[in-house]
Amino acid sequence: MLLITACAGTGTNNGVTIVDAGDGGNDGLHGTVPARQLAKPALNLTDTDGNPFDLRERTKGKITLLFFGYTHCPDVCPTTMADISAALTEVKPDIRQQVAVVFVTTDPDRDTGPVLSRWLKQFDTTFIGVRGTFDQIRAQAEALGVPLEKPEVQADGSVLVTHGSQVIAFSRDDRIRALYLAGTGVQAYIDDLPKLTAERSGPEAR
Repeated sequence: MLLITACAGTGTNNGVTIVDAGDGGNDGLHGTVPARQLAKPALNLTDTDGNPFDLRERTKGKITLLFFGYTHCPDVCPTTMADISAALTEVKPDIRQQVAVVFVTTDPDRDTGPVLSRWLKQFDTTFIGVRGTFDQIRAQAEALGVPLEKPEVQADGSVLVTHGSQVIAFSRDDRIRALYLAGTGVQAYIDDLPKLTAERSGPEAR
């Protein structure tokens, strides 16, 4: 099951919708292994410096954690980034070096390159921020099974952004290895990152 979170910029959480993710098991991980292990896309967006960004090239050979969210999010997005950051400080340095974290904004009009860069550096200076037009981002998100709706300005002036809240973990063979839902704790990442980095490719190569 995947969570879709509707977040308002005022700090109001407008609810969560459940979407069926298939019947994948967990394969010994805290994350859920999806029924369809899709390939890692290039994304073909831009980084916070405005340079072309190819996800496959920039994260080649690494375990990649990909998340779609936005900097004005009051709850799920900062909590998720903080939890991943905390986990990365606890694992061994050689494991940390094998993990790439990529954050794609779902609110590109407000999340300019500098805004996104500053926000991510609060969590970890190595986290990669990615942006593009909303239509480009939505197409890439939905191709990976991440629901995303266009930001809406509410009557009180707040902005509602509804987006899938799962962290997508890609293995070294550039396939989706596991999905980590909103609420996944720090310890779950601490436990799973050594397992993921120990795999030469995907589960079939263990």
